Amino acid sequence: MVQSVLIYFAAALAEIAGCFAFWMWIRLDRSALWLAPGLLSLAVFAWLLTLSPADHAGRAYAVYGGIYIVSSLLWLWAVEGQRPDQWDSLGAILCLAGAAVILWAPRTG
Repeated sequence: MVQSVLIYFAAALAEIAGCFAFWMWIRLDRSALWLAPGLLSLAVFAWLLTLSPADHAGRAYAVYGGIYIVSSLLWLWAVEGQRPDQWDSLGAILCLAGAAVILWAPRTG
């Protein structure tokens, strides 16, 4: 269980870092050299997501969505210096609850 959550959080960090590299280049007018680590990070993200314990890709992506939202808010706070508000936190909790149901629901067949 812990390994599954760590895989999803590592994937989220890789995707957010990769997308942030593009943000730096396009939105903040930084060097195109930001694209090299950004592309590498996005490739690591895709590889990490294949390590998901979900039985189908669609479920892996759905669970990842909840983890991505929480990770994005942590990035907002840690990297961009903007503390999430109570509505951000409530939304993140709801998303995590949904992700947990999707990942760990007992399934037959």
